[in-house]
Amino acid sequence: MHKVAELKVLYFGTPVVLIGSRNEDGSSNLAPMSSAWWLGDCAMLGLGNSGQTTANLRRERECVLNLASSAMVDAVDRLALLTGKPEVSEYKLRQGYRHERDKFGVAGLTEQPADLVKAPRVAECPIQLECVVEAIHPFEGPDLRATAFQVRVVRAHVEENLIIPGTHYVDPLRWDPLIMKFCEFFGGGQNVHPSRLAEGWEMPHRMNYSDGGSMNDSSMRGLTGSGGNSSVISSPIGVPAES
Repeated sequence: MHKVAELKVLYFGTPVVLIGSRNEDGSSNLAPMSSAWWLGDCAMLGLGNSGQTTANLRRERECVLNLASSAMVDAVDRLALLTGKPEVSEYKLRQGYRHERDKFGVAGLTEQPADLVKAPRVAECPIQLECVVEAIHPFEGPDLRATAFQVRVVRAHVEENLIIPGTHYVDPLRWDPLIMKFCEFFGGGQNVHPSRLAEGWEMPHRMNYSDGGSMNDSSMRGLTGSGGNSSVISSPIGVPAES
């Protein structure tokens, strides 16, 4: 039997993408997000308006979509509560966010130059998609201030062992993407790592991790988060608002 539910979070499960972009001073920025989908040679990216990545994509009109494998979950989690913006809102500070200029260093990842865009690739990511911004669309609602970026893939880099020999196709049995599902990390159908994002957003669930580790002791105070502000976690935009 179905039940009518006013869901606060709509993260039903999407791949984690590390968006590489360039800051105004030329330095690199790296932001984890999971509101991305593809159609043909294009992708649509949902990003909060206050984030550094949003500002970078508006200005530079290019990026690299670095797709993380499930094996990269620890590095991705280290990026979860970091923002490239020097000014961090009070709300984000309460969630545990802090400014970090060297995100590659903190995550232990390697910056790699792209071929056709200035934005950085992540050497450890098995799939890297160089993209240019084709269109920018407002994506707003009562509790949502975001932007949908339509980007076109101009070059794809794929680990050789993921390609079906003699074809231009990725082997779905070999590619194990890191999935973000209701703010938790999944790979191969299993919950693979504790999530700082779930803790920062005070998600009410508890998780048993596949490595037998500790459970998520996130607060059970409800879905709206600290201060009763539901503007972030009621949104289907799967990205930290200031990244």
